[in-house]
Amino acid sequence: MPGLKIVFLGTPEIACPFLDRMVSDGYSVSGVVSQPDRPRGRGMNMCCTPVKNAAGRHCLDMFQPCGHEELSSVISDIGPDLGVVVAYGRKIRKEVLGVPRLGFINIHFSLLPAYRGAAPVQWALINGETSTGVTAFWLDEGMDTGPIYASRPVAISQDDYAPDLFRKTAAAGLELLSECLSGISAGRIIRTPQTGSAVTAPRITPADTWLDFGGSAASARDLVRGLACGPRARFAVATNGRRTEVQVLRCSLPGPRGAGAGAGVITEIGRQNGFFIQCRDGELLVEEVQPEGKKPMKALDFANGARLRPGDRVGGRGAAERDCP
Repeated sequence: MPGLKIVFLGTPEIACPFLDRMVSDGYSVSGVVSQPDRPRGRGMNMCCTPVKNAAGRHCLDMFQPCGHEELSSVISDIGPDLGVVVAYGRKIRKEVLGVPRLGFINIHFSLLPAYRGAAPVQWALINGETSTGVTAFWLDEGMDTGPIYASRPVAISQDDYAPDLFRKTAAAGLELLSECLSGISAGRIIRTPQTGSAVTAPRITPADTWLDFGGSAASARDLVRGLACGPRARFAVATNGRRTEVQVLRCSLPGPRGAGAGAGVITEIGRQNGFFIQCRDGELLVEEVQPEGKKPMKALDFANGARLRPGDRVGGRGAAERDCP
């Protein structure tokens, strides 16, 4: 299929390398679609989406439709053979899906049908998975339910935090997209139905971010790993007579260290590496934190400044309000 006419849909930073790769591979990108600019920061200044900036670097036609009808009009006017979607962030309705002659192919950061939804990388880490992957699939009316073109596995290390796994899956996704576009351009259209048990990966809510010290220490660490790109895992603690929320940026599992205290109790303030919080089956060593209203800091510096002591209790999921005035 020489001269394949493509429209690209994406919004955040992770989508930019995919647009760059398509351009560098010589594909005809007839238009780029991103979500509208939004106000950000303390000054609430309007900021361009990362994909909009990338489109500008390549001098590509850029569109930012505000709703479904406007999106339908944009895609119809472009008249593409194929749509490529990477983290666009908005559901594409049936009437738009049928506009490109070949349909829309989406790069999703999991091995479908596992982790369908908005946060597949985060939930894979939160759930303690040791492997995940990336899938190129054809969009249909469901949530990540369309037939698969191809997929690639990605290993998860115990040391991987969300930024690490995003880099791994994005790198695999770039190679997968090149493979798919090469095949589609050559007329190889593969549509394999998804099989196996579906797992959902919904958007992270504030309620998902509270650490549960009544659960396992490994689960607490996995939550920190999975939410490292934000919103971050957190606990609450009483410092200087007030309740302070503390985001945990880095932590580790120190292993068995003797008799345990109650869940959520600080068992030790380490001399160099942070402080220990008791969980159901062991301790979590907190190494780097960001208290509300402050910059990231070493956990030991926070503990000393907040005058934390062994025996103090921190609040996590279901206990923050009760335990931390």
